[in-house]
This record gives sequence, structure tokens and C-alpha cells, in this order.
Amino acid sequence: MSVSSSRKITQILGAELDKLVTLPLIWFTLMGTFILNLVLAAAFTSVGLQGATGTQNILNIGLASMGYLQAGFIILGILATCSEYTGGQIRTTLITIPWRGFQLSTKHLALAIITIPVAFIIAASGVLYTFIMMRDTTVVIEIDTMITTLIGATGYLTLTTLLSAAVGALLRRTTPALVVLLGYYFIVSPLTRVFLPSNKIFLNYFPDTAGSYMYMPSSSDEISVLTPMQGTGISMLWTLSFITVAIVFYRKRDA
Repeated sequence: MSVSSSRKITQILGAELDKLVTLPLIWFTLMGTFILNLVLAAAFTSVGLQGATGTQNILNIGLASMGYLQAGFIILGILATCSEYTGGQIRTTLITIPWRGFQLSTKHLALAIITIPVAFIIAASGVLYTFIMMRDTTVVIEIDTMITTLIGATGYLTLTTLLSAAVGALLRRTTPALVVLLGYYFIVSPLTRVFLPSNKIFLNYFPDTAGSYMYMPSSSDEISVLTPMQGTGISMLWTLSFITVAIVFYRKRDA
């Protein structure tokens, strides 16, 4: 790769990062998600303390908020791609960077760079709070297990953010993207697990269910569960598929 091409990639990535870090809604979303996570961690920890009859697993309690926490990262991904369509900023972007597929790919890379450390901090904060409050009643957790679990939670939140960004790029409007994704993650998927329990094996291959195996320890009583690596692979496949489709449509249609 030539030096000029490397410099061009660096400049485009820097521009995409600059757009994301200077967008107030991004920081409001992250701050709100962080606060929500601490509130939920406090609530789940309080319930755990009240019902404690023996030692408990701090990872299960500290990450119990993940089902709600993902909403903030879904919103983050949608805002990252849909915000440019507000006020027609996308036209300026495409005039400056005419390589559409490369520009959208770089935006996802920039989003991942921002999301990974933030997701780790937020996920770890819930576990840390639970550990501080329940250190006398919890099972001793090996540091390797804790780090692996937090990495899995970080990976799941990051992949969810990137998938949401791809859906945002496809729909190009914030409200429809929010309705589709939040409706799936919080209504369709939970109801499907409740009313179609016989299809649990099939449901394991959907992005949210497969992603949960990235960080939640599996029970030995469960049948046909996925390993963390299998869950990661399936989640990555869903995310890459949506990004690919988003890039194809992005290159073919008008801004």
C-alpha cells in the first residue's frame, strides 16, 4: 500500500472519528447508558442481598442488566449513521469522500474504536459495583474468568452497536430504525422465546440470543447451548452480513 493511500485512510478515519466525538447525542447516550447501568446494577444487587442464602456469582448479578443495557448501544449505533441524514450533512460527506463503500466501512471502524473501551467500562462498572456490595456473600471468581466474561460482554455490545449502525444506514431515519431494532430486541425476541420454547435450538442462531452466550455462563442442565466462541461467530456473521447489505445499498442509491 502506498504512503498516500495510508495517509488517505488515516485522514478519512480521523474525519469519521471527529464527527462521532463531536456529536452531542453520542455522549448523552453514553452517559445515560452508564447511569442506567449503575442504577440497574444497584437494583439487582439489592435483590441479591435480600435473597442471599449463601454465596452467589457476582458475574451473573453484575451482568444481569445487559438485556436493558443493550438499548443504549442500539441507540448509539443508529445515531452514528442516521445523524448525517439530518439536515443533509450526508451530501457534504459524499462530496468530500466520494468512495461510498469505503466511507461507510470506515465509519463502522470509527464507531468500533469508540464503542469498545466504553462498552468495557460500562460492563465492568456493574460487576465492580456488585463485587463491592456483595464481596462477603459472593463466590470467589478467578480473574481470568472475570476478564474473559467482560471481554465477551464488550464484544456483544460492540457487535450490537455495529449491527444497529448498519440498520440505520439501510433505513436512513432514526425513528424507523429505533422501532425496528428495539421492537425486535425487546418485544419480538422475548415473546418468541416464551411462546415458541420448542424452537429454542433455532432461536439460538438469532443475533441477540447467540450474543448472550458470549458473556453468560451456560448451565449444564441446558440442551443444545452454544459455546462462547460459537455465539461470537454467529453474532459476527449477523453483523458482517448487515454491514455488507448496508454498503451495497449505500453505493447504489442516492443520498
